[in-house]
Amino acid sequence: MRLDYIVDALSLAADSRSPLRIRGAGSKDFYGGMLAGDVLDVSTYRGIVAYEPTELYITARCGTPLAEIEAALAEKGQMLAFEPPHFSGATLGGCVAAGLSGPRRQQAGAVRDFVLGVKLIDGTGQVLDFGGQVMKNVAGYDVSRLLAGSLGTLGVLAEVTLKVLPKPVAEQTLLFEMSESEALARLNQWGGQPLPISASFWHDGQLSLRLAGAHAAVEAACRTLGGNPAVAPEQLWLAIREQTHPAFASDVLWRLALPSTAAVPGLAGLRAIEWGGGLRWYGGEAAGIRDAATAAGGHAVLYRAPESLRCREGAFAPLSPALLALHRRLKKTFDPHGILNPGRLYAEL
Repeated sequence: MRLDYIVDALSLAADSRSPLRIRGAGSKDFYGGMLAGDVLDVSTYRGIVAYEPTELYITARCGTPLAEIEAALAEKGQMLAFEPPHFSGATLGGCVAAGLSGPRRQQAGAVRDFVLGVKLIDGTGQVLDFGGQVMKNVAGYDVSRLLAGSLGTLGVLAEVTLKVLPKPVAEQTLLFEMSESEALARLNQWGGQPLPISASFWHDGQLSLRLAGAHAAVEAACRTLGGNPAVAPEQLWLAIREQTHPAFASDVLWRLALPSTAAVPGLAGLRAIEWGGGLRWYGGEAAGIRDAATAAGGHAVLYRAPESLRCREGAFAPLSPALLALHRRLKKTFDPHGILNPGRLYAEL
């Protein structure tokens, strides 16, 4: 596929006011609002455009599978530090558009923290370039990071430049038996100490803690923390990243982003705790879950659910009038005819 094909498709759709559903591998069709519009498949616009290991960046086209990118990075001992889920063939464009990060987000940061630049095709077919290839070249309003998590509602991410990092030289996973409240207390206590914690995961009375960094730092942390070494740590964290772990086995799954110090909300259906207490997963149709998340200082996302519930609840927490107005202005600027992934982020846009 050529870039011209995508440009022409968007231009024609804008002229005819025909809604488009931007699609790569479709690995995250379950996420966000309802799917609508004619499918514009960009999965064949793929390939690594530039990779400079010494400069710690990689540029690739939107349809490039994450597996291909990570294989290239692994040859140089590097990685995508935000540890994005693959979900059966995820592409780079979908990874950034969805803005989903994996277990290592606790230490490294979110998707948006690694986006250096993008080539965007907006809702009129115009090709726009934002950002650069190294952090010092990223000046002005950081539109590149704004696009992370926008679910394709502002344009097609034709190319993305990401910052990459070296893989840690040592890793160790420790297991602890403890309750939810004790796990939260421990995670906050450890979070205030100089420990090389790269990921944490609590489920069904067991806390898994991954340490990563220099050999000496990891060994010292293991002696300090105690716990039992995990038998197959790579498989454990892969299952957590890809959400094949039993903790995610629920037809209805809520994702609560809360302050790590937030107390137990008192909701039924807790499935897991990640990111040092900052991310909590609940299963089932929990009444009042959004109010409880707000009261705790965070918000709740209906991460996965049947269509009937997604239609009734909406995927994302309702916006305040001020934020809704800002979203509408951004949508009007990048997609004036409202043709890109209508309703995927918010039905009001």
